[in-house]
Amino acid sequence: MTFLVASPHLRGSLFEGTVILLLEHDTKGAMGLIVNAPMTQSVQDLMPELAGHPEVAWLGGPVDPTLGWCLYAQPVDMEGELRLLPGLTVSSSLDVLRAVERSGQPFMLVLGYAGWGAGQLTDEAREGTWVWVEQTTPELLWDVPAGDRWQSALDRLGVDASRIVPGGAQA
Repeated sequence: MTFLVASPHLRGSLFEGTVILLLEHDTKGAMGLIVNAPMTQSVQDLMPELAGHPEVAWLGGPVDPTLGWCLYAQPVDMEGELRLLPGLTVSSSLDVLRAVERSGQPFMLVLGYAGWGAGQLTDEAREGTWVWVEQTTPELLWDVPAGDRWQSALDRLGVDASRIVPGGAQA
């Protein structure tokens, strides 16, 4: 599982200070979900049928904010689930979201996503826009408060944000 961590030099944009769970990256492009941008609306505000869920919903990115994603730990064995690794499953299916809610497990409702065209994310990485953090466990999502995820992701690499220079690696 890969997290993209915004460079400290990425200022003045929606992506400043973000941590993105990368879901897809291939020759056609890339897409992921911002996982540290809580919205002002709660899950029950956005979906009244999920009354009893005062937890915040999350802004996953600027692309298609009407598309919802559900991040959760345990699969509910339905079509439309993608198990990223043990302890982290994702789905964009409303039926799956409802089943996850019925299962009683915690979940994140994420609206929208971040997307890149062919080669765009690779170019941005070369420019130093993103720090790539590989993880084999989902603790960054479930055990770290949203406001601490950016720093925690860098700490996992042993990176001091003040030492990251703009411009990326040059050969």
